[in-house]
Amino acid sequence: MATVKAIFNEYESMDGKQVSLSGWVRNHRPQKAFGFINLNDGSFFETIQVVYEEALENFETIKKINIGSALNITGKVVLTPNRNQPFEIKAEAVEIEGESNEDYPMQPKRHSREFLRKNAHLRPRTNLFTAVFRVRSILTHAIHTFFEERDFVHLASPIITASDAEGAGEMFKVTTLKPQDFKKDAPFQDDFFGKATNLTVSGQLQAEIFAQAFRNVYTFGPTFRAEASHTSTHASEFWMVEPEMAFCDLAEDMDNAEAFVRFLVKRILEKAPHEIDFLNKFVDKGLRAKLEKVIEADFVRMTHAKAVAVLKDANVTFENTPDPLGDLASEHEKYLVKHFDGPVFVTDWPKDTKAFYMRLNDDEKTVAAMDLIVPGSGELIGGSQREERLDVLKKRMKEMNVSEDELWWYLDLRKYGTTKHAGYGLGFDRMLMYVTGVANIRDVIPFPRTPNNCEF
Repeated sequence: MATVKAIFNEYESMDGKQVSLSGWVRNHRPQKAFGFINLNDGSFFETIQVVYEEALENFETIKKINIGSALNITGKVVLTPNRNQPFEIKAEAVEIEGESNEDYPMQPKRHSREFLRKNAHLRPRTNLFTAVFRVRSILTHAIHTFFEERDFVHLASPIITASDAEGAGEMFKVTTLKPQDFKKDAPFQDDFFGKATNLTVSGQLQAEIFAQAFRNVYTFGPTFRAEASHTSTHASEFWMVEPEMAFCDLAEDMDNAEAFVRFLVKRILEKAPHEIDFLNKFVDKGLRAKLEKVIEADFVRMTHAKAVAVLKDANVTFENTPDPLGDLASEHEKYLVKHFDGPVFVTDWPKDTKAFYMRLNDDEKTVAAMDLIVPGSGELIGGSQREERLDVLKKRMKEMNVSEDELWWYLDLRKYGTTKHAGYGLGFDRMLMYVTGVANIRDVIPFPRTPNNCEF
């Protein structure tokens, strides 16, 4: 059984050869004495045009085939250099594997993104989501390749955890208790784990443990935030890539992050040229140029103070006034990447805007943190050099009301052969938004989990 991809790769030498293939009908144009079927089997972005004629025994049945039907086809490859497609299949036999009803939602026309989200079980059969989810698969493999080639050790960090790595408290609780089972004095003593547990927001703290043994490690898995946000860049369940490197400072951390992003972009351009061409044409007309530019260009690096100064000097009225002691708003990020025409690292953030584990700078007002912001998806990477000084870490935890008792093991790392170390987290789904040009995170996740939505 041949695949659509294999036939496309070899069709020039297959003229007149018989092939058998299977797939789903993307489009069907029946005529009086013949008809055309566009078939896709999931192996390739393009469809193959199949021509069938009235000489076929089941011609009348074939004419009634609906969009979405699954077919088995045997026929000969015919080169058609003077037509829109370079070749087609002249059918010798067409077998219906699975019929599709007339009310099949994915008809060959433009559908709204919202309509497609409501039909997430069928949207992978459309051109847009065929492209997006194939790129997602390629990107997944590329991530492991990047770290494997650099001798990083992969860590499967836990999904259920008792720690809040971000200290934000926006976590999904995990419990086997019913409301009436909670006790005021020891509410979780009878729970499954005997203590309060949550779905993880990050695998970073566990990665720090392994970095102090294996030097360079990374995690790649699902994370969860119980944040009631309805923006186009937030989801309640998303995947994170989190490398952690011992004997590494903030500058080296950014070097790795920059190389990582360029590697992923280059791999997508190499492995998904047809998908990128489609996305460049129908989703983001400047996509290919943007991605090609990223491969060669160095990323701008500037302190938070400098970024705020650039924003204040801008001839733009922002809804949110740039704050030297505060976070950057989405509109600020968009301005910076447009102003510098590419990705921007913002470093040395006010300490009160960042997590307790980030290394305090000598000015004691900022921390050695970095955010990478990119066009189209905002913050793509957040990272820092970690605080390796036990006394300073304890002081920061006290300031931010982080329990020493719950993170005793994290403090232990600073007692037994601690090193300077750094790491970052890359939002996998936001990276996918960046390389596809798709503007909403709900359209790069197969089955998005957002506030008031847990369908499929």
